[in-house]
Amino acid sequence: MPTLPTPRLTLVPLSDDHLELEYELDSDPAVMRYLTGRASTREEVSRMHARRMATAPGFGFWMGFAGEEFVGWWLLRPPNGPDQPYAEGEAELGYRLLRRHWRQGYAREGSLAVLRYGFEELGLNRIFAQTMAVNTPSRATMASVGMTFKRAFISAGEYDDPIEGAEQGEVEYEITRQTWLGTPAPAAS
Repeated sequence: MPTLPTPRLTLVPLSDDHLELEYELDSDPAVMRYLTGRASTREEVSRMHARRMATAPGFGFWMGFAGEEFVGWWLLRPPNGPDQPYAEGEAELGYRLLRRHWRQGYAREGSLAVLRYGFEELGLNRIFAQTMAVNTPSRATMASVGMTFKRAFISAGEYDDPIEGAEQGEVEYEITRQTWLGTPAPAAS
């Protein structure tokens, strides 16, 4: 995976050297509010790190830095799981930022770099993102990068401790290659 530069960020591929930064991010209950509803333990972060490192070739996680300061991570991975089964030419966009970097445009800026990579380098046809319906900041980021609402659904995953707002379900946003490149979709025959 290449390093992805933006005007204010440098997104570098995830490595084992980043484990402590992942823990800093995932141990903040506010950051994890719409993901697990609580802070992650060191053991949980270590397990997730191993899974993040095992992403398919060409896909993965990028750690974002503004100068020397860690901002958060971005991901692009093939669809996988009960809420989004695998589909050739598609990938999921994700992002997670330290609370002190919220509302500064970093989520959008890093996401645009990852979308550009997915469409222009990997030749993907569709990139989607999912979040809880009540996660309005994340939904705003999705819309700000050109993604549009695709569907609302109730997650097929099972959870021991439901997260507040889970009863309202999940949402999925998407952007297609044609939209990203500004080309019209083929005419229906």
